[in-house]
Amino acid sequence: MLRLTPVVRNIIMINVMIFIATLVAPKGDFNYCFGAGAGFSDYLRHDVITGYLSMWNVRTDCFKPYQLFTYMFVHGDFFHIFFNMLVMASTAPVLENFWGQKRFLMFYLVTGIGAGVFHLLINLFFFENITYGTMLGASGAVYGILMAFGMMFPNMEMRLLIPPVSLKAKYLVWVLGAVTFLLSGAGVAHFAHLGGIVFAFILLRIWRHKNGTYF
Repeated sequence: MLRLTPVVRNIIMINVMIFIATLVAPKGDFNYCFGAGAGFSDYLRHDVITGYLSMWNVRTDCFKPYQLFTYMFVHGDFFHIFFNMLVMASTAPVLENFWGQKRFLMFYLVTGIGAGVFHLLINLFFFENITYGTMLGASGAVYGILMAFGMMFPNMEMRLLIPPVSLKAKYLVWVLGAVTFLLSGAGVAHFAHLGGIVFAFILLRIWRHKNGTYF
C-alpha cells in the first residue's frame, strides 16, 4: 500500500487538479507564437491552461521564463500523468522521509527547473529550427527522483504493483525509468529527462561533499 508523505501528496494533488482543469478548459489559438495567422495549424490549438503553463521553444513569442516552473505541473494525456505520479508515489516518500519536507521540495524543484533549463539550452545551441511543440510534464523531476533513489537506497526491496514482484531499488529504477521513457512517446523532450538526471546527480554530489552524506 502506498503511503504518501505531505509534500509528495500535495505535488500529486496539484498535478491531478491541473490535469482535470485542462480537460475542461477552452481551446486557444497559439499560432501567433510563430508570427503566423490564425488557423496556421490545428496542432497549435491547445487548451489555454496547457498553452500558457507548458514551456514553448525559447525562439517563439510564447516563451516566458515562468514556464520553467509551471511546465512540470501540466501533462498531455492520462498515461503521461498516471505513470509520472505512480513513480512519484512509489519512490519519493522514501526521500521525503529521509531528507525532510523542505529539502525534498528543494530537490524536486531544482531537478524539475534544471531539466527545463537543460532542454532549453540544448534546443538553443544545437537545434536551429523552431519546433511547434511545447515541453510539459513532471518527467524531468521524476527522473531526478529515480536517480536519487537508486543512488541512496540501491539495495532497498521495493514491490511493483503490476506485476506484483519485488525488486531491489537499483533494478526498480531502471524498470520505472524505461517504462516512463517508452510510454512518453515520440517527440517528447527526452533531453529534459537527461537534464533531471544531471541536476539530481550534481545536487547530490554537492550535498555529499558538503556534509559527508546525502543529507
